[in-house]
Amino acid sequence: MEQVPKRKLPVREEIDSSFKWILEDIYQNDGEWEAEFSQVKEQLPGLAKYKGKLGESPQELLQCLKLKSEISLLMERLFVYARMRRDENNTNGKYQALTDRASSLSVQVGSASSFIVPEILSIPEEHLIGFLKEEKELALYDFYLKELLRQKSHVLSAEQEELLAQAGELAGAPGNIFRMLNNADLKFPKIKDEDGDEVELTHGRYIQFMESPDRRVREEAFKAMYDTYRKNKNTFAATLNSSVKKDVFYSRVRKYESALKSSLDDDNIPVEVYDNLIQTVRSNLPVFYRYVDLRKKMLELDELHMYDIYVPMVKEVEMKMGYKQAYETMMKGLAPLGEEYASLLREARDHRWIDVYENEGKTSGAYSWGAYGTHPYVLLNYQDTVDNMFTLAHEMGHALHSYYSDKEQPYLYAQYTIFVAEVASTVNESLLMDWMLKNTTDKKEKMFLLNHYLEQFRGTVFRQTMFAEFEKMTHEKVEKGEALTPETLSSMYYQLNKDYYGEQVHIDQDIEMEWSRIPHFYNAFYVYKYATGFSAATALSQQILQEGEPAVERYLNFLKSGGSNYPLELLKSAGVDMTTPEPIQSALDVFRRLLDELESLVNEA
Repeated sequence: MEQVPKRKLPVREEIDSSFKWILEDIYQNDGEWEAEFSQVKEQLPGLAKYKGKLGESPQELLQCLKLKSEISLLMERLFVYARMRRDENNTNGKYQALTDRASSLSVQVGSASSFIVPEILSIPEEHLIGFLKEEKELALYDFYLKELLRQKSHVLSAEQEELLAQAGELAGAPGNIFRMLNNADLKFPKIKDEDGDEVELTHGRYIQFMESPDRRVREEAFKAMYDTYRKNKNTFAATLNSSVKKDVFYSRVRKYESALKSSLDDDNIPVEVYDNLIQTVRSNLPVFYRYVDLRKKMLELDELHMYDIYVPMVKEVEMKMGYKQAYETMMKGLAPLGEEYASLLREARDHRWIDVYENEGKTSGAYSWGAYGTHPYVLLNYQDTVDNMFTLAHEMGHALHSYYSDKEQPYLYAQYTIFVAEVASTVNESLLMDWMLKNTTDKKEKMFLLNHYLEQFRGTVFRQTMFAEFEKMTHEKVEKGEALTPETLSSMYYQLNKDYYGEQVHIDQDIEMEWSRIPHFYNAFYVYKYATGFSAATALSQQILQEGEPAVERYLNFLKSGGSNYPLELLKSAGVDMTTPEPIQSALDVFRRLLDELESLVNEA
């Protein structure tokens, strides 16, 4: 089964099992999940016996931290399994319930362990350093403990931390409400496809329609999508407003100057990195205007609309890419990373780490996830396009980053930060694109691929930076005591589109509603990492291609480092310095060169 029919979205049982992930690699059945759930509940009271004793001896501290890690690892497995089962079909009440129970237990775990950090920080620093010297097994926790000391001024008393932990479930409500409304309850109308047949609009099909050569299909899908969101604008605005208020609340409680500073401090990232990104991208918008102007010319349009942004500019080339072919092509593109990396890609495909096709109720989009001690998983909603092949490569970058981190790091440091996460995914995309450009002799196909690569820049650098600026604006408004009404959100978002796309594009009024469908806005100050990660990855992929083995070794060591150091330091060791605007500007210089090349090919035609 290489392709799922497009007419009717299949139910999950209709998907060939070879294209569905095997979550039994985490738990053989739900009974095992229940047993481990009970185990966590039984172990949880054991944490209380350490309360008030962490400063008494290094041994007490060590045993408490060991128990906390053990419980956290089991909790991670419980939540990941329940949530991924729910993601298979969000309308399945059984796994909605399991996810809710896992969320509730996670809050209980947070509450029961909330005394640990404040109590560690109440130990005089010289005593804590003495503990590290006295108890050799505490050496594992050296970076962890020193990181706690760095953030000491933002940690509250044990009682206050416990109260915040108990509020965790409430804090997650805006995101949960958005996901259920967006994935389970929101229904889109049918539109007529290129053949005039009625087809249901879905999250997964939307971009496919946006890439249609038939402008009527693009416009119809665009208007149908945003009409649906506009009808629910008050609910979406209230939900996003609540999420932003939650961010501001936590930042103030923890004595940060702003929600932005609070978010960045987790990774020890200076605010200047965020501001550098916005300023550098804004200063390079004229070259982006050149790109959209070329798009208008190549599409032979009198007026470029927002629904013309995704359609391939090289109309004569239609590069369909079925899943099996996409996987084989990706393997060729990633060959510079070595045979071990290739063998892991084969294992992921053959042992069903990947959930490939869209089905009714399945969570939209794509992600890589998993739990320590088992292999990572990838969720896709694969459509037969080149773009989806790059999504596959992107998510496999995340997956193998997780695999290497889990294999080489103890549980405590296996989880890499989001700041470096997008580097691994984008290196994969860059290497794959390099291979395709080098192995394409057809001029039209080369133009098509250049278009795709430029689109990666548009979507990952320009678009995500616009998102980042929108997030900064929404949080600043709430911090000033202003309300985020549907009108306020839409007005800000519309103006940003005008700024970023310029006069070359007719900014359709409907685009003002796009803020309502972006799930990343419920994980504040996340999207800027796509742009910074893309820039770092551009540099690293060039090093891999130009230097070969030494660069590959540095890069694989970076993948194996997990969260064992600050992300800026990990990237420096791999070969890029993100504390300056230079990597952002270098990436935008690559964009300029690619644009020059495409313009040259167009002029030759």
